[in-house]
Amino acid sequence: MKIVKTVLVVAALSILGAMSLSSVRADEWNKKTVMTFNQPIEIPGQVLPAGTYTFKLAESRSDRHIVQIFNADGTHIFATVLAINNYRLQPTGETVVKFAERSGDNPEALKAWFYPGDSFGQEFVYPKQRAVELAVASNEAVPALPVDAADINVAPIVAVTPDQKEVPVADAIETAPPAAAPVAQDPTPTPVAAVTPAPAPEPTPAPAVATAELPQTASTVPLIALLGFASLGVAFTLKRLAS
Repeated sequence: MKIVKTVLVVAALSILGAMSLSSVRADEWNKKTVMTFNQPIEIPGQVLPAGTYTFKLAESRSDRHIVQIFNADGTHIFATVLAINNYRLQPTGETVVKFAERSGDNPEALKAWFYPGDSFGQEFVYPKQRAVELAVASNEAVPALPVDAADINVAPIVAVTPDQKEVPVADAIETAPPAAAPVAQDPTPTPVAAVTPAPAPEPTPAPAVATAELPQTASTVPLIALLGFASLGVAFTLKRLAS
């Protein structure tokens, strides 16, 4: 059991300073919470005087939420009332109690109770006639039971609107987790940029094979000299033959 600070969330015309919750103690399993009110409060079927009370969920043979309200030490039960899920977007680490907007000098009517850390709370179901009055005064839909409901485990639950009409509870009150918002799809297809194929590369010419030209190492001068010597030899020979 832990001690947590309590936050009051009240309607626009409620008297925030006149009502407080203190010494809040809670159990995870049955949501046990001890709350102190410094003014009378209305719960389904009766008005509780100012004081300290213990709220907790009771075991139910159905899937309904049954809230039991005891005195401070839990030795005396004052009421057993039916509740439904009331989802909120942002859970907090503190106990939150909401009240319906009251009419005239009537006590604040307990609307919903949120346990610390929960994304949903217990919204109280009022007898039909009182639910109509609360719906008109608060301009909000209020869950309702038939006045002659003998068994809250099986009695039909409706929602009464500010214009005093009965509608299915799920049509007027957020009893299920809000669905995640779908991701918006752009109906216009994303344009695809045209891609121009790159021109095929031109074939690389084969490298030219250089023809090696051997350097001219022989000269014609020795040949001319040799022919000259041969001519002289022939002339010398002819002269001897002629003598």
